[in-house]
Amino acid sequence: MNTERWDVDALKAGGMVALVFAVPLSIAARWAAESRDDNTLALWLSVGAVFGFLLGAGCAAWVQRRDLPLSHGMATAIGAYVLAQLIFITVRLASGNDVRWFAALFNLSVVVGVGLLGGMLGGRLRAKGFRPSTALPDLPDLPDRGKDTAP
Repeated sequence: MNTERWDVDALKAGGMVALVFAVPLSIAARWAAESRDDNTLALWLSVGAVFGFLLGAGCAAWVQRRDLPLSHGMATAIGAYVLAQLIFITVRLASGNDVRWFAALFNLSVVVGVGLLGGMLGGRLRAKGFRPSTALPDLPDLPDRGKDTAP
């Protein structure tokens, strides 16, 4: 991976955010659709999973330091989705269940769009001057004040 183009720390941070929110909601949506036959609950859980990918992509786009928010947002969303799907598909194949390849590819197209949107939102935050604390310049040391001293 070309480390000059990619802010690996931003990709990792955004990917972890996406996985923490999207994977449990994806599993819950699958459970609701298959075992409870509750399509409404499955739909809302799926929307929540998509929001998790949006949040992760936006996070990566916001904290990246390469001035490439769209690339970082899309790479984060796609990478997190592919990693999760590799695990899900492997588990389904190992347990003898069928794999819905078309659904996985369709969902990938949704995740690509969400990654682009997250990249745009993260880039917009940076353009408006909102910077994550890791991107702020170092502040000068202030003189040590006693606890009883008024500001």
